[in-house]
Amino acid sequence: METNPLTMNPIERSVPMVKESTLAAVPALIAHYAPLAACEKDLREAVIALCESYRAGHKLIVCGNGGSASDSEHIVGELMKGFLLPRRLDGRIAEKIRAVCPEEADYFLENLQGTLPALSLVNQVALNTAFANDQAPDLSFAQQILGMGEPGDVLLAISTSGNSKNVLYAIQMAHVRSMKVIALTGRTGGRIAERNLADIAIRVPSDETYRIQEYHLPVYHMLCIAAENEFFGA
Repeated sequence: METNPLTMNPIERSVPMVKESTLAAVPALIAHYAPLAACEKDLREAVIALCESYRAGHKLIVCGNGGSASDSEHIVGELMKGFLLPRRLDGRIAEKIRAVCPEEADYFLENLQGTLPALSLVNQVALNTAFANDQAPDLSFAQQILGMGEPGDVLLAISTSGNSKNVLYAIQMAHVRSMKVIALTGRTGGRIAERNLADIAIRVPSDETYRIQEYHLPVYHMLCIAAENEFFGA
């Protein structure tokens, strides 16, 4: 039976349980990218944290700069619609659609998919530019976390260097909002690691920016695959 994190009752949500088939995404990743074995513990913890957050009805927020900004958008695209698996709508949602939208119900049910709530902080162009102009450019992500972050949400903070000020400030505000933070960085982890700012730090084994980015893509694809399997897999 499919498990939709948006429609589970509070008792179901209180059980922190992740399928073995979901956790299997980690060794599957390492089988293709052997150097990531150094990150295995943190990869596993990231899968568990993301799935537990979704199970409790929360969301993922993602941020980064440059190529990591593109990655942020990419991640949202994989989570908010079907990635590898079909995502049938939860039965209760389907019933509500038929009740509220009888004329369009068949079309909606044929095309709409189950979703894993995720948002990127990089695509709010008007807000980001207005805040940068009026206040402080390096606090634009933090401002959005203040407004949209909720206790129990997860922030995936992507920084190849681990030193990006706006990402560091977003992490700090995420802790203020009682969110869990997963950092995705290069080998050293930069200031994020020095200051121990992340709850989970995935430090991929490279110091070259483009190599770090090449590791980041399969890592976040694995996280998306794992979350999708957890809630829409067999």
